[in-house]
Amino acid sequence: MKNRVMKIQSVILTVITIIALVISHPITGTSAETTGSDAESTGKKVYFAGPLFNEAERDYNLKIVTILESHGYEVFLPQRDGFLAPELEGMTEDEKMNKIFEKDKDEVLKADILFANLDGRAPDEGTCVELGIAYAAGKRCYGIKNDARAAELGMDLNPMITGCFTKLFYNLDEEELIQSLEEYLKENSL
Repeated sequence: MKNRVMKIQSVILTVITIIALVISHPITGTSAETTGSDAESTGKKVYFAGPLFNEAERDYNLKIVTILESHGYEVFLPQRDGFLAPELEGMTEDEKMNKIFEKDKDEVLKADILFANLDGRAPDEGTCVELGIAYAAGKRCYGIKNDARAAELGMDLNPMITGCFTKLFYNLDEEELIQSLEEYLKENSL
């Protein structure tokens, strides 16, 4: 079990490293340069990354996004604002993957902030790639986690993931986690 988790973490780390290296070269400057002019960038555009493969994950993502939006953030939520593979009819698998990747990558680069749901036995692979893109592009990155499935190893998250975050909201009690996010947003901007 421990070896399998370590292999998964190694794959995630490798993907983040490759994406960061590939993307960091063509992307330079501030997020305002990446998104256009300073006038276009409000500093409050958020890309929400997280697993979205079942109803419970989508409901939880929407719950967190609703909190962010209630505090004035403009949030791109892939499950709501992007493409889901089952909805892309008449396309090959490659066409679907390319369409989803390009849309989500473009939205990460347009955002000022990446906010990631890290729940799961290991963080979602797509979320890790989005985090790598955002971090390499100089975006502010925040994470949220209330899942203890990886805690058995003594180090719940890979340091290469946690090192990307400005702040990580972490509490195994969902109500306390939501409350800490709400309190933080009342006092601070992302």
